[in-house]
Amino acid sequence: MGKFSLLVLLFGVLVSSVGGIGANWGTQASHPLPPDTVVRLLRDNGIQKVKLFDADYDTLRALGKSGIEVMVGIPNDMLSTLAGSMKAAEKWVSKNVSAHISSSNVNIRYVAVGNEPFLTTYNGTFLSTTLPALQNVQSALIKAGISNQVKVTVPLNADVYASTTDFPSGGDFRSDIHDYMFNIVKFLSDSGAPFTVNIYPFISLYTDSNFPVEYAFFDGNATPLNDGGTLYTNMFDANYDTLVHALQRNGFGNMPVIVGEMGWPTDGDRNANNEYAQRFNQGFMSRISGGKGTPMRPGPIDAYLFSLIDEDAKSIDPGNFERHWGIFTYDGRAKYSLNLGTTSSGLLVEAKNVRYLDRKWCVMKSSAKLDDPNVAPSVSYACARADCTSLGYGTSCGSLDAMGNISYALNSYYQNQNQLEEACKFENISTITKTDPSVGTCRFEIMIEPYYGAAKRTVGYPRKPLSLAAGLILFLLTML
Repeated sequence: MGKFSLLVLLFGVLVSSVGGIGANWGTQASHPLPPDTVVRLLRDNGIQKVKLFDADYDTLRALGKSGIEVMVGIPNDMLSTLAGSMKAAEKWVSKNVSAHISSSNVNIRYVAVGNEPFLTTYNGTFLSTTLPALQNVQSALIKAGISNQVKVTVPLNADVYASTTDFPSGGDFRSDIHDYMFNIVKFLSDSGAPFTVNIYPFISLYTDSNFPVEYAFFDGNATPLNDGGTLYTNMFDANYDTLVHALQRNGFGNMPVIVGEMGWPTDGDRNANNEYAQRFNQGFMSRISGGKGTPMRPGPIDAYLFSLIDEDAKSIDPGNFERHWGIFTYDGRAKYSLNLGTTSSGLLVEAKNVRYLDRKWCVMKSSAKLDDPNVAPSVSYACARADCTSLGYGTSCGSLDAMGNISYALNSYYQNQNQLEEACKFENISTITKTDPSVGTCRFEIMIEPYYGAAKRTVGYPRKPLSLAAGLILFLLTML
């Protein structure tokens, strides 16, 4: 975006801050819902903003004329190309932004250049390319004549800043990337663009067994953290204000902030469940709908829930919970009661006209033996190619017996393969049943019909199956 007059800049910030709740729409799924179905789901629930992780053609086309504000994403693996070639940046903007605005009336407001590129796990891979990519995309937006409508930003993990004093007031950018961060923030500020940050109290609880659980939620039950007279009763406020102090310390105290990702998973870990997710997300939504901010920024918060729908093909390197962030299941069913403050009923509106495969499941034969030598490799094979993250301690299917674990794995693969007959031919151990094997909180899924769009969702979403050894380890863990 070019340099705004003060009036235009303030207007843009105002529109952004009162634009309603947003949601992240990820598509790393073996069987994604049709984009038109998801757009209707967004509109039925009064979700006015959506954040994408790529520029999928069908997704953007479906958002045309919806009125929904869009943040379109550029995957990290494209940063080097865009950083090194102005022509490449112009081509990307023309194809993925300008064309959709002009031909489909898509309300694109932001381009997210990369996603958490400064994570320590990347070992500095994107340090030298993030800012040049931002600059080239910004220049391309200016050349296209749309920089007054579309702003660049870069969603960053909260680990790009920290406190030197263990209190929010000691906030500053991480020392090893301080200069990179300063230059990026200065560029964003000069361009009238926002700082975008992803904040996850759940990750703190997941990685630190001593983390005070109550501090993750918004109920006010935690022992307050006293920062020079300012009291913090939840991690979000403290984390957000640490960023605000970091911005102030570096001369950008008035910079607008977007919370790009904020949510709680429902499976794959003992702390990932519907109860905690409902408690967290409802607490946060009450904040949003009430216009309440943090001690340092008491006004409305601009935020995107993470996420809209579960994604069964996401990498589980961070943890098995990665596939379970949605407030809706893979087929658009509400997981729990959540009042977004946008519907007359106060309840989530589920996806409509979802089409399923036949009501049948692949399970372990009742006559099969647990010590059959085909069991371990069969389960390993199935889990490597489907989704077994609901198995294990503290998960929704954690109470299954050994036969139940095996059946779940076989069915997961069978459904993933669109119920092909060959996908339930595990030697000596499998059979197809029309009796639902679901029990308690453990649901044996029936897959939805596959969606085949005009363009396939593959860019930036590699699916990496587990190795045979890794699958076997997972199987053994579920048997404990």
